[in-house]
Amino acid sequence: MVRLLLAVFLAVALQTTNVALAASISVPPGNRHAKQPAIPSGAYKRTRSSAGSFDAKYRKIRNLLARDKKLMKKIKSAARKFGIDPIHIVGALVGEHTYNVDALDRFQTYYVKALAYLGESISFGYKRTSIKKMMAKPQFSKCTAIRDSYDKWSCRETVWNKQFRGKRVDGIAWPNDRFGRVFFQPKFAGQTFGLGQLNPLTALKVSDMVARKSRFRKLNENNAPQVYKAIMDPDSTLLYMAAVIRNSIDTYNKVAGFDISKNPGITATLYNLGNVRARAYQLRAKNKARRAQGKKPILPQENYYGWLVNSKAEELRGLL
Repeated sequence: MVRLLLAVFLAVALQTTNVALAASISVPPGNRHAKQPAIPSGAYKRTRSSAGSFDAKYRKIRNLLARDKKLMKKIKSAARKFGIDPIHIVGALVGEHTYNVDALDRFQTYYVKALAYLGESISFGYKRTSIKKMMAKPQFSKCTAIRDSYDKWSCRETVWNKQFRGKRVDGIAWPNDRFGRVFFQPKFAGQTFGLGQLNPLTALKVSDMVARKSRFRKLNENNAPQVYKAIMDPDSTLLYMAAVIRNSIDTYNKVAGFDISKNPGITATLYNLGNVRARAYQLRAKNKARRAQGKKPILPQENYYGWLVNSKAEELRGLL
């Protein structure tokens, strides 16, 4: 009887797994767009301000990756911890340093900058409202019991958008701007930091994932220097990058029914754009409507940033 029950259980489990796999459409490598989508004006402005060109910036980050064996070893280690192909991390690094910032000349420089941030007296908040005081407001109470850091901060972000963004609440006129920009940019220009060009809110979202896979403890939003050091220090920022990419792959598989693990241009696009869960639900809704009309589903598509990564995939994989 025990053997019979075990056999039935295994059969059901196998069938369930097969159904799940069948429901997930594998997105093949390469670009869906024949030509690179339009590059936003902001990317041109950032590149002009550094007296460079996209090609020059691409070569700079590619050369840094090619010559720094220590960095490449760390990239591979971070990828293994989260079960992803290291080409996804390489792609995100290339995209960020081609279109957003110039790569520093030496890997070691990032360690120096991380230590400088740790010594800063900074905190997260908006004017006189600290993040701690903001999260204590009753509007955010429904998020308090959520344990997972990604779900908790996503909940808080939703509350901000619905009940505070662009509105006057508690006598304060709150900015009509993103939660991360309003509360997580004290005194520093720009929105993203470090080798991986992460923003503090993104790091807080995947804090649980990184803590489970590494020696780094969970981040605390009330300790801003700790958060900044985590995203500035290459030893930790690569883990946060890997966690962000792992989350994108899992979310698109679970929500939208697409396996994007073979397409670094798609994961790079999501790394660039953010709001992965919302984008996955939007794609699911669009394809549900298409199925009802008897049309084929639309595959996830790369933006200008991901297009570059896919177009350079063979060269970048050679670095690994």
